Amino acid sequence: MPKGYWIARVDIDDFEQYKNYIAANAKPFADFGARFLVRAGQFENPEGTSRSRNVLIEFPSYQAALDCYKSEDYQAAFKLRADVATSDLIIIEGYDP
Repeated sequence: MPKGYWIARVDIDDFEQYKNYIAANAKPFADFGARFLVRAGQFENPEGTSRSRNVLIEFPSYQAALDCYKSEDYQAAFKLRADVATSDLIIIEGYDP
């Protein structure tokens, strides 16, 4: 079964308030087996557009990635982020040859 991934690009307007989102998302991420592969860090953007922060999160399955996003706990965390950051998020199924 292919893994699932969240690919997020984020611009943070208020990092102090964003810390509340980080604290609140820990539980749903743990509940759904999330593992950060990329969490900010140095990057170059040779093509297209970018945001200041990039994140790649791996889940045990595509369904787990979807279920995490739709969970009550994550949606509560999302509300903490909504007014203090602008983001793009895709949830994608991994490649399993």
